[in-house]
Amino acid sequence: MLLPMDDGRAAVGPLTDEVDELVAGWRSERPDLDVEPLQVLSRVSRLARHLDRARRAAFAGHGLEAWEFDVLSALRRQGPPYQLSPGALLRATLVTSGTMTNRIDRLAEAGLVSRHPDPQDRRGVVVTLTERGREVADAALSDLLLSERKLLRRLDRDQRDQLASLLRVLLAPFDAAEPTSATP
Repeated sequence: MLLPMDDGRAAVGPLTDEVDELVAGWRSERPDLDVEPLQVLSRVSRLARHLDRARRAAFAGHGLEAWEFDVLSALRRQGPPYQLSPGALLRATLVTSGTMTNRIDRLAEAGLVSRHPDPQDRRGVVVTLTERGREVADAALSDLLLSERKLLRRLDRDQRDQLASLLRVLLAPFDAAEPTSATP
């Protein structure tokens, strides 16, 4: 079997990684256990760490932390006028209200978002992406996508589609809304 190397040349032999060693060690030490879940989930966990590093590097080039990009991108995806309520931002970024308030404050101080009274609710506010915030979010997204394409370069289109579908099957139950009690 020919396997691509980082420099584009082909190597001969089976493709192995650290998870193979980890699994082999557990199979040797605990033959009574089925360690098959480690084949998938340890790789997902390790990949998540590499992805997190790549994302942090892409965002750092624009003076952003990952959480800042999360908030800016949630607003940017809304389209004009690029605004959401703090509650909608909470749902989009999965953080607590206290955390979101702090994040909005920091982004506002940096000139990336602004707060305005909510025209639908006099007691509420909406958070709006500033022009500078839009420019920073767009540039950071471009760099992020370039970085992520590099991470996926060893997979062809069909493999990427298949992987995305399989990961969706695993992730969907976590993303599903929590069941609420039925009320009349």
